[in-house]
Order: sequence, then structure tokens, then C-alpha cells
Amino acid sequence: MTTDPIPPCRADQFGPAQRRATRQVVIGGVKIGGDAPVVVQSMTNTDTADVASTTKQVAELWRAGSELVRVTVNNAESAAAVPRIVEKLAMMGVHVPIIGDFHYNGHTLLANEPACAQALAKYRINPGNVGFGKKRDTQFGQMIEFALLYDKPVRIGVNWGSLDQSLATQLMDENAQRSEPWDAGRVLREALIRSALDSAARAVEIGLPAERIVLSAKVSGVQELIAVYRDLAVRSDFALHLGLTEAGIGSKGIVASCAALGVLLQEGIGDTIRISLTPEPGGARTQEVIVAQELLQTMGLRAFTPMVTACPGCGRTTSEFFQELAQTVQEHVRARMPEWKISHPGAENMTLAVMGCIVNGPGESRHANIGISLPGTGEAPSAPVFVDGEKTVTLRGANIAQEFVALIDDYVEQRYRAAASQD
Repeated sequence: MTTDPIPPCRADQFGPAQRRATRQVVIGGVKIGGDAPVVVQSMTNTDTADVASTTKQVAELWRAGSELVRVTVNNAESAAAVPRIVEKLAMMGVHVPIIGDFHYNGHTLLANEPACAQALAKYRINPGNVGFGKKRDTQFGQMIEFALLYDKPVRIGVNWGSLDQSLATQLMDENAQRSEPWDAGRVLREALIRSALDSAARAVEIGLPAERIVLSAKVSGVQELIAVYRDLAVRSDFALHLGLTEAGIGSKGIVASCAALGVLLQEGIGDTIRISLTPEPGGARTQEVIVAQELLQTMGLRAFTPMVTACPGCGRTTSEFFQELAQTVQEHVRARMPEWKISHPGAENMTLAVMGCIVNGPGESRHANIGISLPGTGEAPSAPVFVDGEKTVTLRGANIAQEFVALIDDYVEQRYRAAASQD
């Protein structure tokens, strides 16, 4: 009996196909939703009133690849600092949309600091704490009026930890009347979704176009986040911002965020993402940007910097040299990417391989644009290099790292500079 051969896989077979927001929102020139690529954003953790430190961190996040940056606007001093921060960034050549994160007193700050209201590219409103009791609708309406006055989009961002308690209580009471009541978790998920959707409907009623609204409904649990966004995506066509809130520190935060967002992105849900990592002591704030980029690039949704396939190591690779070379290569291409992005477009799609022994080294290296197969324990002290599947040179001696990095630079210059000149 014969069977038909399995057809080769295509890249487009793995992309999101089920749902993308049909509405496109423009935030300071950056498009999200519709057919736009998924956008990476981040948030500063400096005191916004400290203009110098906040400007410095925004610039660092932008250089790392953040396409939107959010800052806390929680008092008069921080609101007054925003236009100065935006001005200094422009003087540095850093043109990244700045989003104002408001809680409790946003309506007052925007009224008292019109320069802040104008300088921000978007307002983030939390319907759970925009106001309480009778003031809630009034103060939410005032925030939307400012968005209309200054022609700004808004993100209506609901959080599990600051959920509208009156709505949660109302839904709990309604649930108690059901013949088959939902469990408490489902009711709270419904409260999150309803808070976002009802607030969006109210904003549209006031006059804000739906094309200027982004929704988010964040929780800290992976399964809960997936359930909430699947439901939110079915029930609306607003652009959606994804992210676990309080994802955690180190590997826990990275794994949890990627597990949740990976599922949703594969289903076509989500138009902009943030990886809300707790920075490790002394760690760089830019790590959350790098993780977001690597998630999107690993899934084949975006390309930001050349990706390095590297050997994990085993008993055949007792030397640490391949680990050091892989790190050197990764740091080198990431450092060069801001320049290559302009002068050598397409270099971000390049694939590299740093392998540690003869078992998989030559094969993996042939699959990459440039790959090197280092000698394992007991193997001949030589390292063949493969370029686009063909062996081109064998490196030996103490300068393998420098020579391999130089080969990468030469490849970029020859392949992507030519592509740029042809355009």
C-alpha cells in the first residue's frame, strides 16, 4: 500500500488565523489591530516626576525595541513632568509614543495639566478605580471628554486586583438566582469582561469612536487569562492588549507570560503585548521588552533580531567555549540591530547556529544562514562554518570567536546591504 507524501510545511500555516481585531487604533503613529503586526510595549518604573531618570529609562526601553512606553501619572508633579520628558526624548531622537497610566485622579490631572493631556499619545483608564459610587460615571465621562478634546485614543484596562466591586456584587447576586449557578471564578471572569465592554460602550455613547479604544482585562493566572481573552475576543472587535498582571520575577514570570500569551497569539487573539516582569535586583528593565520580542519572533509573528540556535550541551561538550560563543554572538547581533535595521533591512530575519559537537553540529549549522560546529570533547580541534547550507571555511586556534563574528558581519554586509541598495 502506498501513501501520499506529507507536503512540506509553510510558514503561513503557523500564523494566527482565527481572530484579529477588525478595528485598527493609531497611537502616536503606531498602528495596532486589523492587519498591523502585534506591537510590543513596556512601562517605566521610575518616578515620573524625575524627568532625567524617566527620560533615560524610556530611551533604554525604546532602544531595546519597545514600540509604546507607558508611564505612571499619579500626581501633579508627574503630570507636569510628562511634556518635559516628551520634549527631551524628541531632542534625543527618541520618537516613541508615551502612554499615561491613570488611577483615581486622572480627570483632575488632565484638567489641571493641559500640556500633559496634549503630550501623551494615549490615556489608560481603569474602570475599577476611575471613581467610586456616583462619581464613577462622572469621572469616567470626564476622562473620555479629555480624550475627545485632545484627539487621543484610550485603553480601558480592567485588572483582577482592582475590579469594580459594585459590578462584581451585582453579578454575584444575579448568579445566585440561576437555576444552575456558575462557580465563583466564572462570575469574576464575567465581571472583568463586562467591566471592559460596558465601559467601552459608555465611551462610544459619549462620542469616542470605537477605532480609538483598546481593551484589556488582566489577571495573574495563566488559565484565567486565556479564558477571559477568548471570551472577550468573541464578544467584541476592539483592539486587545495582552499581558499577565504581576507575572512574577525571573523564570516564573517569563514562563507564565509566554504560556498564556503564546496560546492566545496562536489563536489570533491580541494586538499588542506587554510582559509584566518583576525586575530581579539590579536587573535591567529592558528584559521585559526582549522577552516580548523573543516570544513574537519564536512564534514566527515578528522579526526583531537574528535568532541564535545553540547547543544545550551534554557529556560530549565539557568545554564552556560554545556557551561563551553563543552568548557573544547573541549580544553582538542584538547590539548591531539598531544600526542594521536602518542600513541593512532584513538582517533581523537571519538565523545563526552555534553548536557544540559533531552529533548535531553540522546538520543544525546547515539549516542556519550561518552556523558553526565546534569540536566536542576528544574531537579534532577545528570548527567548520556553514553559510546558507554550504561549508565555506574551517576555523582553528584562539581567535575563533572574533573570526566567526566577523563572518557574520560580512554576511550581513554582502546580503542585506545589496538588498537595501536594490530597493
